[in-house]
Amino acid sequence: MPKLALHWQIFIAIVLAVICGSLSGTTGGVGNVSFYGLYDFVGTMFLNALRMVIVPLVMASIISGIASVGSGSDLGRLGLKTMGCYALFTGTAIFIGLLYVSVLQPGIIDGAPAGERLNLTLDSAEVENTLNNLQTSEGVNIGALVLRLIPTNLVASMEAGDMLPLIFFSVLFGYFMTRIPAKQAEVLITFWHGVNETMLLITGWVMKFAPIGVFGLIARTIASTGFAAFLPMLMFFLTVALALATHMFLVLSFYIRVIGGVNPLKHLKAMLPAMLMAFSSASSNASLPLNIECLRNNAGVSDRVTNFVLPLGATLNMDGTALYECVAAMFLAQAYGLDLSFATQVTVIVLALITSFGMAGIPAASLVAITVILAAVGLPLEAVGLLLVTDRILDMMRTTVNVYSDTCGAVIVARSEKEELPMIR
Repeated sequence: MPKLALHWQIFIAIVLAVICGSLSGTTGGVGNVSFYGLYDFVGTMFLNALRMVIVPLVMASIISGIASVGSGSDLGRLGLKTMGCYALFTGTAIFIGLLYVSVLQPGIIDGAPAGERLNLTLDSAEVENTLNNLQTSEGVNIGALVLRLIPTNLVASMEAGDMLPLIFFSVLFGYFMTRIPAKQAEVLITFWHGVNETMLLITGWVMKFAPIGVFGLIARTIASTGFAAFLPMLMFFLTVALALATHMFLVLSFYIRVIGGVNPLKHLKAMLPAMLMAFSSASSNASLPLNIECLRNNAGVSDRVTNFVLPLGATLNMDGTALYECVAAMFLAQAYGLDLSFATQVTVIVLALITSFGMAGIPAASLVAITVILAAVGLPLEAVGLLLVTDRILDMMRTTVNVYSDTCGAVIVARSEKEELPMIR
């Protein structure tokens, strides 16, 4: 008997959660067992499992990713061009996401924060203390932000889940790991690649329980607030979708036209099979073989550029993911009624950029990255479950943007290497 795909399992879980939550309310139960308490227990268990994988997954993915990029000839001319394109694309995507979420304000409904509608609880004192480390009443405390990057005690940072210093250390470790003698470097690179693969398997195992976790989180919300939560989630969905469409169809098209000198419509048509694969699978890795084939056969990009740029992009270039993470964090801040300072927004932007680099090209991997950002700015992780309501469709959309962005980078690099590409010009 064929097994239901994860997105269908989550969809069914959401439907059941809506039914059960609306029927039980906060008072329903059997004997001494409260249904609302059961929903909360199940949802909290799922969130704890996500927290469990955050530190090792993020550290391993960044270290192994930096090590792969920073080894040998990969840091030559082709590598620098590729990384320059990807940094430009991702930075622009984050800016667009920040612009849309600031203008549309999906976390504000009828002039009031949507936190109550979403059944979000906030320890205001704890959040304010965290934010005060990033900002002052007079303005921005950039010094405090910079100081947070350097860990005084790496183990303590791991215990506290303070990801900024862990990310900083991981970048340094990954870079200098390639500067030691080859024999020792090979051992370390193999080790961290192994840790990364293991954590991906554990994350995949945790995500198998996502339908149960989603059921608990959504049922708890519906039981407390009824259907008031759907309007802010709809606004969030539309904000992300509009931002992704703007980046893909306008910004990336502008870049390949102006920098690469190719026809955006012809390029989009050439990449259409890969785009459909990316949308249906929600996986950059699963789309990679077809992406390579389309770029070679339909766009005429050389094997030299294709074989270098696309595998690197499947790991490091996550425009759509970075955009989504930024919008999600700002949406939740709005819902909690928090007015984030410039310094805090910079923190969100930097973390969205860094966590998108090296994030696994598998479905729902960005949820782990979002927990990193929320923890860094002092927001509770309880809202992560709500994001799962719209995550499957948005995951498919942002993966499509990720994959298309990889091909745009390959085209620009190919043109910079004097390749003519007559098929898409």
